[in-house]
Amino acid sequence: MKKLSRLISICLILLLSIGQTSFGQNPKFRVLAMAEPGGHHIAYSKRAKPWLDSLAAKSNFTIEYIDKTDSITEKYLSQYQLIIQLDYVPYGWKPEAAAAFEKYVNEGKGGWIGFHHATLLGEFDGFKIWPWFSDFMGGIRYKNYIADFAAATVNVEQRKHPVMKGVPASFSVEKEEWYTYDKSPRPNVEVIASVDESTYSPDSKIKMGDHPVIWSNPKMKARNVYIFMGHSPVLFESEAYKTIFRNAIFWAAGQ
Repeated sequence: MKKLSRLISICLILLLSIGQTSFGQNPKFRVLAMAEPGGHHIAYSKRAKPWLDSLAAKSNFTIEYIDKTDSITEKYLSQYQLIIQLDYVPYGWKPEAAAAFEKYVNEGKGGWIGFHHATLLGEFDGFKIWPWFSDFMGGIRYKNYIADFAAATVNVEQRKHPVMKGVPASFSVEKEEWYTYDKSPRPNVEVIASVDESTYSPDSKIKMGDHPVIWSNPKMKARNVYIFMGHSPVLFESEAYKTIFRNAIFWAAGQ
């Protein structure tokens, strides 16, 4: 009986040890990911989630998902060291949520990564443009997009930026609905990469000339990076894209 009790005790200790290692009892940081519940980008979000969950498990951080802003308050956001706006629009937020988010970024309470839909800035679904968010993104307003998609080459401009570690000088994006804006954000942000519009395949007349697609706003205290590419799940077949995403997480979270 004593041997059985001792064996049970040893097994419990081993299980607790494994649990702490595998399930992140003491995570390095906590991430809040905002993903829309439906619409054109749901396939991307559904592909991103298992990839993010796997990365979180391997790298010992936690990630939680929400699909609406109702729960967002200053206190709520204080739990997280990083917000990922995973294809979530910058309009229709609850007023308290918008105010809490602005404070989080302005005061550097944590980091932020935005993808694709985060620059859908303008008047949509009966909502007015969010002026603060437009300024955050370099003072831009959404203008148009390539509805039938195009492949293109993205050129890295800031190769020494931590988000670009291990990323080639240029890489291909096989499928994207490239947005254009009323102006380039370049004068107001740090451009990290831009798309070469001459490489669009098929070619498109919807172009803006200087066309940044990855940038950061150094005026904000929060570490932040916007990554335009984020519509198609095929992006997760690209090693360059996954490297950028992974680097962005650890850099923005201050790791």
